[in-house]
Amino acid sequence: MNRIFIQIIAMVGTIAPTIVSCSESSQVQAPDYATTWQPDTLGDGYEMRYVRQNDDYSGAVRSTIIRKQSPCGSDRGILYVHGFNDYFFQKEMGDRFVDSCYSFYAVDLRKYGRSIIPGQKLFQVRDMKEYFPDIDSALVQMRHDGITEIILMGHSTGGLTTSLFMNYEPDPGIKGLILNSPFLDWNLSPFLEKAAVPAVDIAGALFPNIKISQDKSRLYSESLLKKYGGEWDYNTSWKLEESPDVDAGWIRAIEEAQEKLHKDSHITVPILLLHSDSSYADGDSLQKAKRSDAVLDVADISKYGKLLGDSVTEITIKGGLHDLALSRKAARDSMFTVIFEWLKANRI
Repeated sequence: MNRIFIQIIAMVGTIAPTIVSCSESSQVQAPDYATTWQPDTLGDGYEMRYVRQNDDYSGAVRSTIIRKQSPCGSDRGILYVHGFNDYFFQKEMGDRFVDSCYSFYAVDLRKYGRSIIPGQKLFQVRDMKEYFPDIDSALVQMRHDGITEIILMGHSTGGLTTSLFMNYEPDPGIKGLILNSPFLDWNLSPFLEKAAVPAVDIAGALFPNIKISQDKSRLYSESLLKKYGGEWDYNTSWKLEESPDVDAGWIRAIEEAQEKLHKDSHITVPILLLHSDSSYADGDSLQKAKRSDAVLDVADISKYGKLLGDSVTEITIKGGLHDLALSRKAARDSMFTVIFEWLKANRI
């Protein structure tokens, strides 16, 4: 993940001055909100509802289920899980599935997007399994709606989360896993990966609120947003233009999840592993950033993605961005062609 975590070493040497009191993140109160379905901001048949989850170390938390049901009467459905500094807004992707007779569901995880409660630290997590109830709630809703054949789909950190979920909880209703540029390994120098990240992992167990500042590059957002010449508009209060600061607890959660999958992954359902054909490197042009993965190393995605289970189909998408669904039209059309061919081949 180039361009982030560049201050890890400095943080390791200055733990004491940067400790944040746990009490700062424990004052979030439960808001008043509707738990019934209501029209979503995406419009065009999309609707959403909140799910109150059990309180955690920060106070009240909720997740959000978003859906658009297919008119085909099919019992097949997609459940999409977004990545870090993200939320579900990829309407075109949802529509593609609905038009192909798959009801489409997405979840905005706790402390992300629609699920944010005022006063929360955005994107905070201490263990990636914290997201399992958010996924489970969406699965329960899908079954209630008559969806019995489910395909789980995750992007970036959502790809890490969904892979971990399938490793721990192989739900029999889930027939396949689609991974869009999953965050299966750090995109850092060998020294940072082998020395600094493990040190932060250890520190994060004792002092999870240690702040880790991020590089403030807008490279990725500039490759996406219309105002910078990209193709997309989205809520920049939910998907920030600059990479937000994280903390040692977040680093620990990611590291522990990745290590689990590196050493002991046994996902039994068919997996479709998708990623760009190249990664952006420091010094490359903005044009390169608009046709490559500017966040992760595609070689790492390939290396660790192939270890997730016994049935992994790996496909590279030429000119794809980190979020392949937000790539230029030719690349995302290629992605959708691959997905629907894979679904047909696996009779899902």
